[in-house]
Amino acid sequence: MPLYMTQFSYTPEAWAALLRNPEDRSTAVKRLSDQLGGKLVALYYAFGDYDGVIINEAPDDVTAAAVVLAAVSPGHVKAVKTTRLLTVEEAMEAMRKAGGATYHAPG
Repeated sequence: MPLYMTQFSYTPEAWAALLRNPEDRSTAVKRLSDQLGGKLVALYYAFGDYDGVIINEAPDDVTAAAVVLAAVSPGHVKAVKTTRLLTVEEAMEAMRKAGGATYHAPG
């Protein structure tokens, strides 16, 4: 199944709720992903522009989007960015395919 990386940032209210009552959010994310036909691979918290990153498997882009949309719908996430990841093999196949193509730049 394709892999997707979703970066997210919580709202200040979500952080306040987590500080009052710390909880393992990977349980809820796993349950949601499973329900929609995906599979949670990992959830990490991070420093930087985003508070965390989720690596998820999904059978297709529509399923991956559905997981993200359902996860952010309660309103506790202020920013989200999802990226489709390619395996090394997929990237090499794309390179081989592109290597045989020709394209002329504008002008």
